[in-house]
Amino acid sequence: MARMFGTDGVRGVVGEDLTLNLATRIGRAAALVLGAHGDGHPVMVVGRDTRASGSMVEAALAEGVVSAGGDVILAGVQTTPAIAFLATDEHAAAGVVISASHNPPEYNGIKFFDGAGYKLDDALEDEIERRLDDHGTPSRIGEVREIAGGAERYLSHLVDAAEARLDGMKVVVDCANGAASAVAPEALRRLGAEVTSICDQPDGMNINDGCGALHPDVVAAEVLRIGADVGVAHDGDADRAFFADAQGNIIDGDQVLAAAALYLHGQGRLRADTVVSTVMANVGFRKAMEAAGITNVAAKVGDRYVLEEMRRTGAIIGGEQSGHVIFGERATTGDGILTAIEFLSMAATTGSTVGELAACMRRYPQVLVNIKVRDRGSLDGADEVWDAVREVEHDLGDRGRVLVRASGTEPLVRVMVEAESEVLAADGAEAIASRVRATLSDVDEVPASSRASRVGAPSTLGFDRSKGY
Repeated sequence: MARMFGTDGVRGVVGEDLTLNLATRIGRAAALVLGAHGDGHPVMVVGRDTRASGSMVEAALAEGVVSAGGDVILAGVQTTPAIAFLATDEHAAAGVVISASHNPPEYNGIKFFDGAGYKLDDALEDEIERRLDDHGTPSRIGEVREIAGGAERYLSHLVDAAEARLDGMKVVVDCANGAASAVAPEALRRLGAEVTSICDQPDGMNINDGCGALHPDVVAAEVLRIGADVGVAHDGDADRAFFADAQGNIIDGDQVLAAAALYLHGQGRLRADTVVSTVMANVGFRKAMEAAGITNVAAKVGDRYVLEEMRRTGAIIGGEQSGHVIFGERATTGDGILTAIEFLSMAATTGSTVGELAACMRRYPQVLVNIKVRDRGSLDGADEVWDAVREVEHDLGDRGRVLVRASGTEPLVRVMVEAESEVLAADGAEAIASRVRATLSDVDEVPASSRASRVGAPSTLGFDRSKGY
């Protein structure tokens, strides 16, 4: 049976997959589990993004927490990394984010951080799931209060992370009509940047709608229109960032990670000369790290797995092509606003443009196709699909690679093919996607991106049977 908690918490369409009753049960179970591992009365900092359903889910979750003896600190609309930061700053037992990240407005989700600001580990999530129907016997009813100065404390944390001021830099910020709408432009302005903010008027139903990190062409077009130096695009909960240079070229997470690793390496600050990417990382990233003598550790797809490898290896930086970058000396999770500040600080410090920084690696063409399937768990036994994978790998030889994986949050199989040319990549991806469609799908296919590095593949569990991932 599939885990309720995916790679980024519990997520689904509100009222269908994620009901208010389920939110209450999750809140109660979390309070019981965290209380059992602590002093019995856990304090949780709860924040949400700008979805219309957020306040309802928040109220339902809080009801569950207090019914089991826990206390709730309501932080209001906050980015996901802000809650990780505030949970630690408040000395709470946990931070809880009500968000579906990059997903459409009708979705919502619940994800947990522990008191140190790290994603809750799988064992605790599984324990919460097992206790969903356990009412327990709390000795008290908990309390709900609002946080004091949470937004300002997080803003100060962001500004303090800058290694250089951004005076005179003309920046466009696409806030995805999400949680970054107030804080991202303000942080950059405090550092001296001249900021134009777009998609910063959330109405509850326009989050991620044709904007943000999943649509970086939007910010790129605005950069070109007003003659800005750089564009930044966040997703709904602002844990990721994509960029556009002054010529409108998109810069993805691999390029930001490569530039940051080389920058830190050059300063002698890259601990263990190691950087953590994922199995989705572009081959150009891997070649750039190899040429610089930097060890590249490849984690499963999902920022929680990147962080696990960072903690295991002692690396201070890691990230994903999808725009999640973790600066381990400053944060415990991917933070899109912090990533923007760090990346733009590198440009200011080195006197480079972001385009020049991104040019440190060659980005090989990647084609990603998402196929809706009846049961994502059936991929492993689909021999016809894996026959197609082997055929494409044989045709590509050493000129490319293939990654086929089941989504960790949606009924999708994702097919990625990377090759020397986009034609080769597209032909290989379609050959495999056709076999997936014929074998596992009886529904319409999700529109495919022409290039994963331009769209930002969602953070989901990576699995490549042919390569043992």
